[in-house]
Amino acid sequence: MAKEFIVETSARHAHVTQETLEVLFGAGYQLTVKKNLSQPGQFASGEKITVVGSKGETKMSILGPCRSANQVEISATDARSLGIAAPVRESGDIAGSGSCKLVGPAGEVELKEGVIVAKRHIHMTPADAAEFGVENGQIVEVLIKNDNGRNLIFGDTVVRVSDKYALAMHIDTDEANAASCASPQMGVIVK
Repeated sequence: MAKEFIVETSARHAHVTQETLEVLFGAGYQLTVKKNLSQPGQFASGEKITVVGSKGETKMSILGPCRSANQVEISATDARSLGIAAPVRESGDIAGSGSCKLVGPAGEVELKEGVIVAKRHIHMTPADAAEFGVENGQIVEVLIKNDNGRNLIFGDTVVRVSDKYALAMHIDTDEANAASCASPQMGVIVK
């Protein structure tokens, strides 16, 4: 039997720099931890911002800790409704990506780039990668099997390997809805 791993739905969210956080919330502001996430050291903060596109706006949480670059992750459905040209990219690959405005209680920031639809991916430690027989950057297929008649194989799933990760696959809300993913949902690599 193939080894399973958890498949988590990653809802729309933002990552911001400390500089951007202070423009949005005030000088010296620090994110508050609302909920720890599955990836070590990562958390959903209690802070929400409004993301504004050419056709609409939506509120979303900021994930912490602060990063070295601003990045907004939305679904393709969000991108259409907000009027943002957000390409499918791996996290961190923001050059030439979508633009938007971030609005917080203390100020606003215009992002010339940084809005993406995150490419589905599996976080693995080096030991996990060895056990699964895969390597960093490898593209695999993942079977999501459930009891509701919506089994689905996700192609083009990138494997991301680091000793800072915990084993988990991340998909966006559009992908989770397509497979009627419940929580917890399990997946297997079928290559």
